[in-house]
Amino acid sequence: MVETILKGIWTVLNSGIGFAVIWIGTFAVVFLFINRLSPFHKAWEKYEGSIITGIKLAEKAIPDGTPNTGLARLDEALQFVLKSYAEQNDGKQPPADLARELKEGIQIKHAELERLGNLRSS
Repeated sequence: MVETILKGIWTVLNSGIGFAVIWIGTFAVVFLFINRLSPFHKAWEKYEGSIITGIKLAEKAIPDGTPNTGLARLDEALQFVLKSYAEQNDGKQPPADLARELKEGIQIKHAELERLGNLRSS
């Protein structure tokens, strides 16, 4: 019984369709590994929701006439994101590399939100 099943599987895998399935599976596994190990993957994208919320809260909290408005808003948004990270990770602060990437992510998302007109214009 088992021998018959194995022989049937072997026959299918040695056919044209089986060969195609093996190649598709191989490419899928290689693609997943490359995607997982990619140096171009942005760590901050995992926290995009907190970043957007932090940006919008900073826009409301820091008025336009404040000296160094952009830096003040960046700092306010970063503090919100770091606090959110700590709440999700039992009070632990992110490593320095991740904190730097979060700051960069805030700047990128702010520019995108501003370009799309999703920030208040007062």
